[in-house]
Amino acid sequence: MRMAGMEFTLQKPELGAWAEGNTGTAGVWRFDSGQPGRHVMITALVHGNELCGAWALKGLLEAGVRPARGRLTLAFCNLDAFASFDAARHDDSRFVEEDMNRQWSVERMASGSTLERRRALALSPFVAEADWLLDLHSMHEPGLPLSLSGVSPLNEALAVAMGTPEYIVADAGHRDGVRMRDFGRFGDSAAIASGVRSLLVECGFHGDPASRAVAQDQCLRFLVQSEALDAAQAEAALPGWRLPDAPVQWLLEVTGAAVVGGRDVRFVEPYQGLELIPVAGTVIGYDAATPIVTPHDDCVLVMPSLRQARAGVTVVRFARRRPAVG
Repeated sequence: MRMAGMEFTLQKPELGAWAEGNTGTAGVWRFDSGQPGRHVMITALVHGNELCGAWALKGLLEAGVRPARGRLTLAFCNLDAFASFDAARHDDSRFVEEDMNRQWSVERMASGSTLERRRALALSPFVAEADWLLDLHSMHEPGLPLSLSGVSPLNEALAVAMGTPEYIVADAGHRDGVRMRDFGRFGDSAAIASGVRSLLVECGFHGDPASRAVAQDQCLRFLVQSEALDAAQAEAALPGWRLPDAPVQWLLEVTGAAVVGGRDVRFVEPYQGLELIPVAGTVIGYDAATPIVTPHDDCVLVMPSLRQARAGVTVVRFARRRPAVG
């Protein structure tokens, strides 16, 4: 059953020749300023039904954005899954064989056993070379945008410097595989201390046109923070892309997750995310007959969703909230 607010109204972007890239790897574009600076990378379509980032990258390419310093790489990632997109069955185009955003380990990519592992392997040299990474995503359910910073305070500081979204999630990743934003140097504390940065931004519900506006805003802000462009250059090239700053930003420190044993899962309320549950041990759902309970007092629910529920999948994460620190 389609829940209220779940209508998919964001149109699929027609990528045309933009899907070819200019690097010899499909969907990957690289531009070199010839000046010293960071190698900045922005990625979209790690999941084929997450259209907002594809709109943003297409907009950057159509606007002719080029870095004033360093290099800029733009990548449309899972083009095969995207090719199958149908708004009436958008979950079906999340991936072809398995979730691409769990395959970013050397062992999995080297196996080449699925389309997503082979595509991650083809993209991995570009990701490995990047100094700063912005990975654009969207959500299964309606909800406020989230910036996923990982556990490093330095990435948290970048998320704060970006000025939006309001909520920043500090988590150590997924138990069922490594995400792109944690791959290689992006998950290495020494590399982060030396200046490497990565953020994954969940821009809102997959089918909400507002997610496109959030993705565009995050691109502009990231290009400025990385010093690939000055603020005036970015504003001139991308008029109307900047959204208002968040009035305050909160850090959600992930403390645990509900990983389920199968598809027989339900929540006791229609949670949308960011609910604060005051008392530890509160039952919020059931995994078959086993209660799913909050692990501590003042527990925030992060991205609850049953749309991909199956054995080994995280259906909700738990967090503590505090003011974010730049």
